[in-house]
Amino acid sequence: MTEPLLYRLIGASEEAPDGDLLHGLATKEARQRLQALIAEWLGMENLVVLTGSGCSVSANGKTMADLETAVLSTVAHLPGISPALTTILNLRLADVALGSGGGPSFEEWLSFVVNAHALSTNSTSPFNGVQWKGDTSPSAAELKWLIDWCGRAIFAECSLVLPSASAGSSTMEGLAPHLAFLAKLVARDSNLGRAHLFTLNYDTLFEQALELLGIQYFDGFSGRANARFDPSVYGLDVYYPGEIAEGRVRRFDKFLHFYKLHGSIHWHVDQKELRARHPDLSLFEGYRALKPDQSTEKAAWLHENGSKIPALGILPTANKFAQTLTMPFAHLFRSFQIRLSAPQTFLLVLGYGFGDDHVTRVIETALLNPSLVMLVVEPKPDSPTIARIRGYKDLGKRAFVLTPTDAAFAGSKWTHATFDDFSRSVMPDVQWLNDFLKLRRFEKQIQASIGAPPGGADG
Repeated sequence: MTEPLLYRLIGASEEAPDGDLLHGLATKEARQRLQALIAEWLGMENLVVLTGSGCSVSANGKTMADLETAVLSTVAHLPGISPALTTILNLRLADVALGSGGGPSFEEWLSFVVNAHALSTNSTSPFNGVQWKGDTSPSAAELKWLIDWCGRAIFAECSLVLPSASAGSSTMEGLAPHLAFLAKLVARDSNLGRAHLFTLNYDTLFEQALELLGIQYFDGFSGRANARFDPSVYGLDVYYPGEIAEGRVRRFDKFLHFYKLHGSIHWHVDQKELRARHPDLSLFEGYRALKPDQSTEKAAWLHENGSKIPALGILPTANKFAQTLTMPFAHLFRSFQIRLSAPQTFLLVLGYGFGDDHVTRVIETALLNPSLVMLVVEPKPDSPTIARIRGYKDLGKRAFVLTPTDAAFAGSKWTHATFDDFSRSVMPDVQWLNDFLKLRRFEKQIQASIGAPPGGADG
């Protein structure tokens, strides 16, 4: 019996039915062709990766829609919330539940809240306040309360940790997808450009994986104990001295540039400077143990531990009166645009549903780059993202989407063409990841021989 095909690779091919470059191939041949194409693209001079919330789902992260519902539902159950804010939150939650595509995104909605507060408090503003829908006019103090607690709730929801088995796993199946993905990402010819990883996520899963793998990275901050935002570090690289007789230096292989386009839970503002300090995420174990529908319990936990939780230093807002171009977002998005405009660029998109207009506009503009190739990994075969990619065909035959076949999705939903599947099974294997797994197996054998417990993600 012939094994059914698992994937479709949809592009602007006129020869293949429905634009599927894998159509008509046997399963083994389809996988070989898919991996050969991806290996070829990963070998292009410039490698740019964009990841979204879908890449955190395996670590109990939430998509943006689920994150908004969780955050606003929790804040709505906090003790001391005013009637005006209750009205505002209930209206927004009702809109989210309806799933009306014409409404603002979570980021845009937060922008309205932040801007309303700025209009009410700026000494040069001609406004005393803002009239909201629902015939309510929250005070500046109420809006400040809402902004602070939304920040703390986002922080708590994004306090994710790599699965505890990831460090001690000795097989690819048990390895956290972030580890597999990053190991394969940096395994490029040292003569090629460095990989540039952009993420829209606020969690620190990628940072945890980078440190566990010993991959060096620049993230826009200089310093260690209390790092300061300094975008000039993106112009640096890492080398190590060669043998004296060689008279030259060598590039350090395991290195990449890392950008957090929407900010991070470990960013904070100190005396008008943006700083970065990784928090102890063990504090949030109790919060992470609560189920998504336990908004009342989450609110109680948040209220009890509020003094220990730093508010998210920079809320993920799109249009800011309160935050100027001295803040990091302008620098980071400019870097995104510059990297995508470079010749011979491969853009890999994972876990992103093209829901942020300002990000999507940058990508669509970049498709005018005649030597850019884009691959979008989409786990839902009838996603609107696929229709969007098909619409890019007029910009050249350089936009592709990897998605499961209908049969594969029906047989096992959300299994194929996910971030996890792409990282572990689709990306070509690399030798040093195999060596990493062998080392983990050796460590587990030693631990078993001395009766020590296996190391966790922090071990």
